[in-house]
Amino acid sequence: MRGANGDPRNGNGNANGSAGVNFESFAETFSQVPQAVTVVTTKNGDNSAHGTTVSAICSLSADPPLLLVALDRGSDLLKQLRKTRRFGVNLLAADQQDVGLTCAKKGENKLEAVSWEDDGGLPRIKDAAAWLECDVQKLMPGGDHVIVVGLVIACEASQNVPLVYHRRQFLQLT
Repeated sequence: MRGANGDPRNGNGNANGSAGVNFESFAETFSQVPQAVTVVTTKNGDNSAHGTTVSAICSLSADPPLLLVALDRGSDLLKQLRKTRRFGVNLLAADQQDVGLTCAKKGENKLEAVSWEDDGGLPRIKDAAAWLECDVQKLMPGGDHVIVVGLVIACEASQNVPLVYHRRQFLQLT
């Protein structure tokens, strides 16, 4: 979308007062970028499991092995990560769309409807395409999100084909 003068930027600035493109233009553009569908998980002090679907995740460094995850500042999972300082990343398999949708909803107890097992004290979703166990190294501001830098302390890939999100729909790689 473009403004009245054809400029895609929001002339009034965004929420923090800096100039930038409007939300609709930004969201539409990034819907073109295929994303792996992941569920980030942790447990809290009473051993209850927490998880949320995340698309903003990527590798950051090979030495040391770091990844980053962006979580909404109001995320219940982020509140838990601030306490536990540990999390798991579950790269969903192509047939786990229902898991991605379930964990994308707001609220607690989302993992009650998901088949998972304990792996090193973290919820690991069964039959996922890949698993990474991480320790929080740093939390940094990132606009309306917090960037979580994690040190990967364990990881494993399966032969399952991963689930991808592109143009606001789930896709299966062939």
